[in-house]
This record gives sequence, C-alpha cells and structure tokens, in this order.
Amino acid sequence: MGISVNGVDVADREIEAELVHHQQAANPVQSAVHEVILRRVLLQEAAALGIQADDEDDRIEALFAQEVKVPLADDEACLRYYMSQPERFRSGDLVEARHILFQVTPTAPLDMLRQTAELILAELQARPERFEELAAQYSNCPSGAIGGNLGQLGRGACVPEFEDLLFRLQEGELAGRLLETRFGLHIVQVKRRVAGEVIPYATVRAQIADELQRQAWQRALHQYLHILVGRAGIEGITLEGAQSPLVQ
Repeated sequence: MGISVNGVDVADREIEAELVHHQQAANPVQSAVHEVILRRVLLQEAAALGIQADDEDDRIEALFAQEVKVPLADDEACLRYYMSQPERFRSGDLVEARHILFQVTPTAPLDMLRQTAELILAELQARPERFEELAAQYSNCPSGAIGGNLGQLGRGACVPEFEDLLFRLQEGELAGRLLETRFGLHIVQVKRRVAGEVIPYATVRAQIADELQRQAWQRALHQYLHILVGRAGIEGITLEGAQSPLVQ
C-alpha cells in the first residue's frame, strides 16, 4: 500500500492480520491501517527510549507507564465532583421505564433503521398516548408485547449508556433523542421514579478518585498520542487523530 512510518515500510500482511479485529468498524480497512501505524509509532518511540519488554503489548504499556503521568485527584476535586452529580450518588433509586427497540440486523441497515426510529419518536412527541401501540408494532424487544414496559429498574440493571439516560430523565419524560446501544436504537420513557438515599461522600470518595484519575489519564494519553503522531514521518496516508483500541 506504499505506507511507511519514519522511513520504515508497513507490510500489507501486517494490515491484513489486523483487519480481522476491525470488521465492526465503519471502515474496517482504514481502522486497521490506523491501528497498525499507531502501534508502529509507539513501538518506535519505546525503542528510542530504550524500553524493553517480553512482547509488543508489554513494551507499549511500559512506554505509557513511563511517559504518561497525571497527578492524583485531590479531595477538593473529588468533593466538587460529588456535589455536582447528586443524582448519581444515591442507593436504592428505582425507575419504572418503557422503551421501543429498533434492533440492527443485516437486513435492516443502521441508516434505514434510524430514519424509521426518528419518525416514530416524532410521532410520540406529538401523540405520547400511542407509546404502547407503537411499541407493540415496532419494538424488537419482547417487552413490546406489553407496551414496551421494562418494569422497575435499579442502578446496575442495564448497560451503562441506557442506565445513564434512565436516571437523568424526569418522571413522565420521553427522551428527546434516540439512544444507541449495542442492542440497537431505543426510544425511552421514564414513567415513574422512586428516590433512594444519598450515599455519604466518605463512602464513595475512593471510587470518585479512581474515576477522576482514569479520566485524567485518558486525556493525557490522547494528548501524548497526538504529539507522537504529529512528529512522526508518516507517508502514504493521513492518520486522522489517535483514537485506538490500544488506549481504551
């Protein structure tokens, strides 16, 4: 493919080997090429710094450990985070919810599915009383048979993105946008909320510190990757950003 990194050619076989890990990407070939290039940049940087390890993944991890440093989250930052998200730090919160699921399948491409889901959402915004009828007609979830009703849900009962939306909606509120999860596209409504109890700051302080630390490390890591990519001599392709499964 005529691609090189700092004067070293990237073999087609490397890209072919990586391609099998990117079949779900919007552009599998591009995603695989970017991954191979980014890995090459990281390994060259590790070699330049004299970092040794048993295999390539360990060398990359050692490079990150040496070069990407972030300060520990202090108590002020943790407390500010705790105070800014009171709804998150509660125990026993319940929501009674319902949804309409538009499942992505090979015979129902995402774009076509999204158009249909957007039309149904617009109809429900205008005529919310049709929720049960439309759930029975369109939902690919077994709950469609009972009007999309999911019953009472507590924290931890759903995938994170679904839970996050559920616990941000007010009682009776219909989400104003489609929610996309690995299951497909969802129209979501919270029918009722049951408030739990506030979790004391001292109980969740360590959890908050870990989360803030992880967020700070991710930001620092992405900045580091952009710097490495920006100064690398990459020929034959333009590497758009440094997003990669390597940094999840």
